[in-house]
Amino acid sequence: MAANVAVIAGAGQGLSASLARLLGKEGFRVVLAARNVEKLAALVKETGALAVETDVSDTASVERLFEAADKVGPLEIAVFNASGRTRGPIADLDPEAVRQALLVGAYGGFLVGQQAARRLVERGSGSILFTGATASLKGFSGSGGFAMPKFGLRGLAQSMARELFPKNIHVAHFIIDGQIEPAGQVADADRPDRRLSPDAIADTYLAVHRQHRSAWSFEVELRPWVETF
Repeated sequence: MAANVAVIAGAGQGLSASLARLLGKEGFRVVLAARNVEKLAALVKETGALAVETDVSDTASVERLFEAADKVGPLEIAVFNASGRTRGPIADLDPEAVRQALLVGAYGGFLVGQQAARRLVERGSGSILFTGATASLKGFSGSGGFAMPKFGLRGLAQSMARELFPKNIHVAHFIIDGQIEPAGQVADADRPDRRLSPDAIADTYLAVHRQHRSAWSFEVELRPWVETF
């Protein structure tokens, strides 16, 4: 019997890499989606994951991603980590850059969530996990081009959760409130754990996926112990 599949859309070297390692160790077949899969070569070699070149803002590209995942095994988890952003004073923002941020960060979440939902509803179980940020809750000065897609993604996740919880599909949204520790960077000795550990975030994602359905979380906020909020 084929192992269950975890699709990670918007894969890179931070949280997605930690998720790929953890889920691989837990017996999942991991499928990584990114615009540039060459950057994932080392991670693919380490984890045995399948990397699929994907533009999350393109319908056909996302369809091809999930069709490739179908060939690996039955879907159990879909994680949307892709993010679109552009920053600056509202009068100076490039409208095309803002449009692209919305397409990647919000519309991309819809496309990935839709494909995952179709498969998990048929399966009758599984999880769809969306990665948010502080900007999902607060529109800071100069961050309109980031807050818009993040607010949109959170709204999508809320709507999907209300629709899919009764169908035994766990939809969760994670507020990452702080900077994630970059891969290979040594922590500051005078301020240990001031950034979020990507491995610790990955542990939380898996724990939420494994929650008993009598007590599902929809939203989890994660921040370092030194972060003010």
